[in-house]
Amino acid sequence: MFFNSKFLYFFSLLSSFLILNACGIYKKVDTRETPVIGTERAKKNLEEGRGISIGGFRGQSTTYQFSTSNPMWRATLEILDTIPLSTVDYSGGIIITDWYADNETKSNESIKMTVRFLSNEVQTNSVKVNVHKKICSTQNNCNVKLVNSRIKEVLTTEILKKAAELQTQDKKKKKK
Repeated sequence: MFFNSKFLYFFSLLSSFLILNACGIYKKVDTRETPVIGTERAKKNLEEGRGISIGGFRGQSTTYQFSTSNPMWRATLEILDTIPLSTVDYSGGIIITDWYADNETKSNESIKMTVRFLSNEVQTNSVKVNVHKKICSTQNNCNVKLVNSRIKEVLTTEILKKAAELQTQDKKKKKK
C-alpha cells in the first residue's frame, strides 16, 4: 500500500509537470538576453507588455486622487450627510441617495438624488445633479419620474460653494 501511494504521488507530479510544460507556461529562457538586475528585468517585462507599473523608471511619479483630497466630493458628502446614501462610488464619480421623504412632504412621495462628477475642478460644469420623484398610490403601485425641481439647482449651488470653501482651506493649509 505504501508503494502505491508513493508511486501515485510521483506519477501525478510528473503528469502535472508534463501538462504544464505542454501548455507553454514554462519556456526556455536564454540568460544572455535576460537582465540580471531586477529593475532592468522589470523594465524589459513592461516594454514587452508583461507586468504593471506603479511609478515608472524615469523618476515619474503616479498621481493618486483620493476622495479626501477632492473638494467637490467632500462638499457633496457633507451636504448630503443627513440623507441615507445607497451608492457611493468614488472611482465611478457618483453618489446616489436612497429614497428620502422628510416629515413635511406627503407620506406617499419621496425623492432620490444622483450626483455625478464630471471633473475634479470646482466649476458649474463639473457636477451633474438629477432628482427623481416617486409617488405611490398603493404599496406596489408607484410612479417614478425625473423632475426638474428647485432642489437640483440648490444642491448644485451648495456643492460648489462648499467645495470652493474647502479648496480655499486646503490652499491655506499648504502655505503654512
